[in-house]
Amino acid sequence: MKVLAKFSKRDLWSIPNILCYIRFLLIPLFVVQYIKAEEPSEYIRAAAIVLASGLTDFLDGFIARTFDMVTEFGKLIDPLADKLTQAALLFVLIVKIKYMFLLLVLFVVMQLFMLVAGLAMLKKGKRLDGSKWFGKVSTMVFYAVMLVLVAVPTLNQSIVNVLLLICGVFLALSFALYAREYIRMYREVKLEKEVKADTI
Repeated sequence: MKVLAKFSKRDLWSIPNILCYIRFLLIPLFVVQYIKAEEPSEYIRAAAIVLASGLTDFLDGFIARTFDMVTEFGKLIDPLADKLTQAALLFVLIVKIKYMFLLLVLFVVMQLFMLVAGLAMLKKGKRLDGSKWFGKVSTMVFYAVMLVLVAVPTLNQSIVNVLLLICGVFLALSFALYAREYIRMYREVKLEKEVKADTI
């Protein structure tokens, strides 16, 4: 509650942030729907929830940027909603899809790296300026693949493997490019220290 007290009511209840809250609520709704699904129509409903989450994600970002409604609180909860939704998809799909655990391992390793590197740079007064284009492309591919896997659980395993490979390649590429960004930031900090030391 102390954290929330730092933000105004206008920030907490802006339209983009309300849409973000909806995304949080859709996570348990999807998990329950997918785990209980047995009939094709039930899997379609689970996929519809994923699609609704993706649409609210697009809308909250579009509205925030278009109508100048970007808030510090939104910057905090938007990526959190993204990662929790992605994690939920991976965890539940492990139950019914072979090799999904490999994608989960890659995802967890990437998120741990981003967290540790982000905190390390924050301590040095640097932060990544929002998500990069390659991160957005990777996210789009991820949701497209997950949507197909959720909606059509009877896909041939060979097709599933190809989809998982595509998703894994984009995720790994995004990981590598984000790592490069953090290395660049680290070098900038190091150079700034060296320049400062030379001027003393």
